[in-house]
Amino acid sequence: MLTGLSSDPKICIVTGANRGLGLATGLGLAAQGATVLMLCRDRARGEAARDEVASRSGQSEVKLFIGDLASQASIRNVATRILESHPRVDVLVNSAAVYASKRRVTADGLELMFAVNHAGPFLLTNLLLDGLRRSDQARIVNVTAPSTVQVDFEDLQGEARFSSLNAFGATKTANLLFTFELARRLEGTAVTATAVHPGLLRSDLMRESPGLMRFVIGLFSKPAEQAAQGLVRLAVAPEFRGETGKFYRDGREIQAFDYAYDPEPGGKLWDLTARLTGLSQWDGLPQDTDRPSPRP
Repeated sequence: MLTGLSSDPKICIVTGANRGLGLATGLGLAAQGATVLMLCRDRARGEAARDEVASRSGQSEVKLFIGDLASQASIRNVATRILESHPRVDVLVNSAAVYASKRRVTADGLELMFAVNHAGPFLLTNLLLDGLRRSDQARIVNVTAPSTVQVDFEDLQGEARFSSLNAFGATKTANLLFTFELARRLEGTAVTATAVHPGLLRSDLMRESPGLMRFVIGLFSKPAEQAAQGLVRLAVAPEFRGETGKFYRDGREIQAFDYAYDPEPGGKLWDLTARLTGLSQWDGLPQDTDRPSPRP
């Protein structure tokens, strides 16, 4: 059985847990004896996914939390409920993502993909840090891709011009910038932050993408449960203890492009996102840190 402090089972949170990679990851963690908190947007789908994970894993400690990463109010509410019921968190897997072919704006005034893929995980992670710090060795795992699209700080919400594929790619780069900046800010603590590329998956994430892209993805994709194996190892396996600020695929470290490691855009994105999510005055992680040079 996976254990955190004392002999208690590890507390593992998985976002986007009602389908695809999130569901497969929740199943993999539950099968190893973890207490899995499944964060889902839709209650009916979430309940069905929770029941599936509990049944297939034989694990009774599978719990559902309803939260919408497109809504900052919802994120704050679910983070509060999670910490009230589970003051210690051992693993946070930020798996939820969305692709939208047209520009849509959330109630908070953010472009939808930026909100769900980057700002939502950023806010949720920060709000859960107190719980993560209570673990003897907590791990934050951000699911992303090896995007090379640089973040356009002059048009962060795609108001001046919008390309769905470019905007989606920028959110994947934002995941990398966030991961490496978070790792720098958490240096010296028992909380680590890593990114993982699951590869092409059989899922409905890209259902609004162009037909040719959907065909190629379908041709070369793998089942979500296969991709989740490496992610689960990264989240709980002893060999990854203490590993932070790295990017993985299939349990092996890979390299992002140099821009993603650069502390200048990493710090700039952090500060901008903190303001957009109302965390600019938050007193948890420091807003200014000594940042090392980017990786060669």
